[in-house]
Amino acid sequence: MTSTNVVLNAVIQEIEQTPTEYLPNLLQIVRLFCESVTLKSAEESFRQGWHEAMTGQTIPINTSTELTE
Repeated sequence: MTSTNVVLNAVIQEIEQTPTEYLPNLLQIVRLFCESVTLKSAEESFRQGWHEAMTGQTIPINTSTELTE
C-alpha cells in the first residue's frame, strides 16, 4: 500500500510541473473532484431521495439487483 506522504509528494510534483497558465483550471478540477467524492449531509441526502421518490425517479426493489448483475 502506498503511504500518504508518497502520494502527496507525487501530487505536489505534478502540480509543480504544470504550466502556470493551467493552474486555475487545475484548481477548478481539484475542487470539483473533492465535491464529487465528499458525502452529502444526511439532510441533503434525504431531500434528494425525497425529491426522487416524489417525482417517480425510483426503481422497484425486486429489479434493482438485476441492474448490478
